[in-house]
Parts: sequence; C-alpha cells; structure tokens
Amino acid sequence: MSKMMGAYLPGNSTTELRELPVPEPGHGEVLLRMKACTICGSDIRCIYHEHLGKGPEGYQGVIAGHEPAGRIVKAGPGCRKFREGDRVIVYHISGCGVCNDCRRGYMISCTSETYRRAYGWQRDGGMADFLLAEEKDLIHLPDSLSFADGAQVACGFGTVYEGLQKIGISGDDAVLITGLGPVGLATGALCRAMGARRIIGIDVIPERCKLAADLKLCDTVLAAAPDNVTAIRDLTGGRGVERAVDCSANDSARATAIRATRKWGKIVFLGEGGRVEFNPSPDIIHDQKTIHGSWVTSTWLMEDLVERLVRWNLHPADLVTHRFGLDNAGGAYALMASGRCGKVAVCFDEELNLPAKPV
Repeated sequence: MSKMMGAYLPGNSTTELRELPVPEPGHGEVLLRMKACTICGSDIRCIYHEHLGKGPEGYQGVIAGHEPAGRIVKAGPGCRKFREGDRVIVYHISGCGVCNDCRRGYMISCTSETYRRAYGWQRDGGMADFLLAEEKDLIHLPDSLSFADGAQVACGFGTVYEGLQKIGISGDDAVLITGLGPVGLATGALCRAMGARRIIGIDVIPERCKLAADLKLCDTVLAAAPDNVTAIRDLTGGRGVERAVDCSANDSARATAIRATRKWGKIVFLGEGGRVEFNPSPDIIHDQKTIHGSWVTSTWLMEDLVERLVRWNLHPADLVTHRFGLDNAGGAYALMASGRCGKVAVCFDEELNLPAKPV
C-alpha cells in the first residue's frame, strides 16, 4: 500500500480527511499499522475548536491523534528492541532524549525547542492508517490488553497513574474525584484497583454521572452543586476525604476538591486550564493539606502501569463508549466535544468491531 488517509483538525470544529503517501521508516524509526487512537480532551480544547498553542507548542497542521496503539509492520535500520509484528503503545511526546527530563523518562517536559515534538501536535499522529514513530517512544503492549486498552495508557490512564503515585492511594482512603470525563473515569478505575475505601465522584453532565455509577467506578456520584462540600463531609463522618483528584479544570470544582479534603489530606490537580480561588490559611495552611500538580507521566511509569493493568485485569477499553472508523473521524471528534460520552476511539481492523459500552 503506497497511500493512506489521515485526519487533520483545521481549528473550526471540523475534521478534514486527506490522502497521503505511506511514510518510510528511517534510522531508529518504525512504521505502525494503526489499530486504535483515542481522543483526548486537550485535542478538543486546544486544537479542534481553535488552535490555542503558540510557537513550538502550537499545533503544526499535522495528522491528529496523540493516543495511538498499533502493530509494527516495518522497522527501520538501527532499531534495538522492537521488530515487525510487535504490538506497541506510543508515548505521545517525542523528546530530544538527552536533556535531564528526557533522561528521567519525562519527555513531556523535554526542554528542547528543536527536538520536542508531540504526536498529533507537532508531528503526525495516530488518526491515520499508518504512523511513523521513533523506537524510543514505544511501550510494549501485552497480548492480554487490547489496542484500545493500550491507546489510553500514555495520556489518560498514565496521567492519572502519575498523579495517584504522588498522593498515594490505599485502603485507608476515601477519594473525591471532581470531573467524571474520561480522565475522571480512569481515576475511579485506578483508585478502585489500588484499594481505595470509598470513591465519591462529581460532575455536571448527567451522562457522565450515570456512566461512573453504571461501571461501579464510584460508590457515590453527586451532581455538581454549591452544597457539594457539605454533602461530602456528611458522607465521611464530618471529616472529609483523605485524597482528592481534580480532573475538571473547573474553578468551583477545584475549590470543592480543596475544601472537601480533611486535615493532613492530599490533593492533585490533573485537569488543565481554568483557575481556582481559595483562602490559603483556612483552606490549606491550618489544615496541613498538600496540593500537587501533575502533568502526564513518564515512560518508566507507563511500563509500570501496563504491568499492573495485566495484574489487576483492568481494561481501559471498558471506558470506551463509542468506536468510529477513520472515515467518520469527524463524528468521533464532534461527539467527544459534546462531552456526552465516555472515551471515544477511532479504530481500525479488528478493533473497530469490538463492542463499546453505551452511555
């Protein structure tokens, strides 16, 4: 096959399909036959509706999609570990490999303006029949996980796993999740697997609340309301939760996460954008609380997460409520933009025919 189709995001809430030549892998590169590419909220916020990023961080008019998983169909010269036929996940930022952050595995924080390029943002991503990737960006996908499972590891589940590692989750903890979009749902799934004693979720969209309840990712689901802090304290013996995770980027939801956390508790912010207002002394200092910021994850923690997904028999694809073929990528992005869904995936070949969980 010499030609392929790829989806682009012009920034006006539409999607364009274009025919392109199939790329040839160079030194240290592989060519993937795409199997699944899920859509991230940042794609909607920063590319689909309008191009918000500036300079080297901006969208560069490339094939969309930064949550890809597929099978290697061709390996270029110089590849050391992966070969044709391997099932892989792509870490969605390709860094320089030699700065301090890259050496730690956090290519998301690569400091090179020349070499840091995110798939689907500054280099071609996974919304195409084939994807050209660098071998250093690959994570092995075990046979017991589907490609739709793998597609969510780098960005959605990996982002959550990183944040939860920072605040720690155990059977001693009641956890609050503000925002039950795909990242919030992933938080519920991982908190459940890590043994959280009680999980409370909040969202403003009824479909998301229902999905979190139906999938048993939360023990209690509350509609967003001004009295959420009081309700959460009532549910926790008046003390509040030990851990809170904000996935909403909403001002009032973030304030709820802070104020509904008990003394000595820990909070992590995962949702990007927005603001938050709080009173440092009563909300944080006097109650000895800690707020963490967390941005995506590292390659080593991705590998760690993949191992644990297998051990826990946890499948991120359970959060996929809708699957689309590449020819209807426009419908996939429009649905994701509506917020009335779980995770949305563009799938290929055998992955397209697997069932999704209806909202």
